[in-house]
Amino acid sequence: MSFGEEFKKFALRGNVVDLAVGVVIGAAFGKIVTSLVDNIIMPPIGMLIGGIDFSQWKWVLKPGDAATKTAEVAIQYGIFINVLIQFVIIALAIFIVVKAINKLTRHQDAPAATPADVVLLQEIRDLLKQQNRTP
Repeated sequence: MSFGEEFKKFALRGNVVDLAVGVVIGAAFGKIVTSLVDNIIMPPIGMLIGGIDFSQWKWVLKPGDAATKTAEVAIQYGIFINVLIQFVIIALAIFIVVKAINKLTRHQDAPAATPADVVLLQEIRDLLKQQNRTP
């Protein structure tokens, strides 16, 4: 099998395609959650704690200087707080989706048919019980 045929077989497998779709949807979902956190959730939280914007929180290690054109060196822990909140929201959303999918798949699973040999053994058992009850 040539490299091209082998790659085509690999790339067109169901799992690879499913994974690619999941990655694309995940990236889009990540953008939605980022917007949700930055534009909807964080402003009210900032207002509740005194109008503070988490994304502006930082620990300046070395201030910038416009005269020497040196950039500020800072640890931006406020942005990290925003990312943590985004992670919690994404984890919660994925948990809810997986839980819903599991609930749906449990309801769709039909009970497995009893194998013929088991049915036959049950009938034999029932007949033996009937013979032992009759005097």
